[in-house]
Amino acid sequence: MLSTLQRSAKKVFTVRRLHRSALEVVEKSVSEDTVTGSFGSFIQGVVPQQLSPILLQRSKRMVLDSLGVGLLGSTTQVFQLALQHCQHMYALDDISAVYGCSQTRLSPTLAAFVNGVAAHSMDFDDTWHPATHPSGAVLPALLAVSDMLPSYSKPSGLDFLLAFNVGIEVQGRLMRFSNEAQNIPKRFHPPSVVGTLGSAAACARLLSLERTQCCHALAIAASLAGAPMANAATQTKPLHLGNAARLGLEAALLASRGLEANALVLDALSGVAGFSAFYEDYVPQPMHPPEDRDLCFLLENQDVAFKSFPAHLGMHWVAEAAGSVRELLVGPQGGSLSPRVVKEILLSVPPSKYINRPFPTSEHQARHSFQFSACSALLDGEVTSSSFSPAARRRPELHTLLSLVRVEHAPDNPANFDRMYAEVHVTLVDGTVLQGRCDTFYGHWRHPLCADALRRKFRANAGAVLPEEQVEELLQAVEGLEQLENCTSLLSCLH
Repeated sequence: MLSTLQRSAKKVFTVRRLHRSALEVVEKSVSEDTVTGSFGSFIQGVVPQQLSPILLQRSKRMVLDSLGVGLLGSTTQVFQLALQHCQHMYALDDISAVYGCSQTRLSPTLAAFVNGVAAHSMDFDDTWHPATHPSGAVLPALLAVSDMLPSYSKPSGLDFLLAFNVGIEVQGRLMRFSNEAQNIPKRFHPPSVVGTLGSAAACARLLSLERTQCCHALAIAASLAGAPMANAATQTKPLHLGNAARLGLEAALLASRGLEANALVLDALSGVAGFSAFYEDYVPQPMHPPEDRDLCFLLENQDVAFKSFPAHLGMHWVAEAAGSVRELLVGPQGGSLSPRVVKEILLSVPPSKYINRPFPTSEHQARHSFQFSACSALLDGEVTSSSFSPAARRRPELHTLLSLVRVEHAPDNPANFDRMYAEVHVTLVDGTVLQGRCDTFYGHWRHPLCADALRRKFRANAGAVLPEEQVEELLQAVEGLEQLENCTSLLSCLH
């Protein structure tokens, strides 16, 4: 019987041997002058020295937050269902770690899947603009690959961060090729589209694929991408992140074996849809050459948003606005709010059908309900993880307030995470009208969580499943990630 280390080493050797042998067959078919070719060149050619201090700092914050959210997500029902499915339907392979399950390992692709599900199981993960959840699609795949690599071939912390940033950059570039993508989505859930290609790019980089193979990995991933927005606010939505992580990794592994796809998939193809199938107004531009001295990662200029409670990002505007109204009602010292004093609640929010849910009937619907978030904040002064518990959702006073809510959409309030706002107008039975407004909530990229707040969030989330000592070890490993000769210490904290 082969040991886990021997099997891992054999797999890695096979990947590298196959992608070298395939090079002569496919290299001539991909030109660097194409958009897809420029992406392949970037993925292969960018070097750690091009990661600026601000890029390292921001990406480490993303890794830390995603790990904490994923660990907490391992306590959810949807994660357990996904894990049980993988354990019952596939042959077990003791290679890659699973969030929150110290005695459980799966094959790399299945570990990427369940950990991706965990990352989005509570809608607590980071959000970028244009709208997508960047980290949960990439980090689980990179962790799974790192576990797969033998001990003598583990990536350094800096190489790990480079691959992570490659995956984030590819997502951001693709989203910026479409005006449609600037707004809250209506058709495809973005992480299931750009996240799949970001995962493929990150894994291709970590596996040291050749430029042509990087192009084919992206093209293969495009055929594995896409999920409709109709499954938002259901238990299936977290599977979008799980599939992005898993299928991106599979695309990179298939490309490493020599599997080919359309090497113009990111280009503007005449008479046939490539990536434009997802965004009809898609206008691609080539990536800067990796040797370009002016190369600047998008994350340097556009930070991500970190959530203070587990719900759709739009909920954070309305919860903060409602919280300010509650303070006017009960005073800064707090106190109880009786629904009997309220005549009407008017919410001025962007038009977005899937987060306009007057009477949510499940935890996942509540996480996607302007009305639920506003009324919870009015009752409690804040929205927290416990706000979505069955007991909290069943409160009579909450349902009384929900019945008083009316929603309007002002023309100057677009469904756009960079430009939207929320106003909450509460009319009392005595005719008094109180108003709260939020233009930028705490945690938005314009008002980012401070380092201490992000650490508190991580400790609370990770501490739900890991002992305190292990939580602190993981925190230190991430904050010093670029200094690690290899990422074994990071992986061991998750094992």
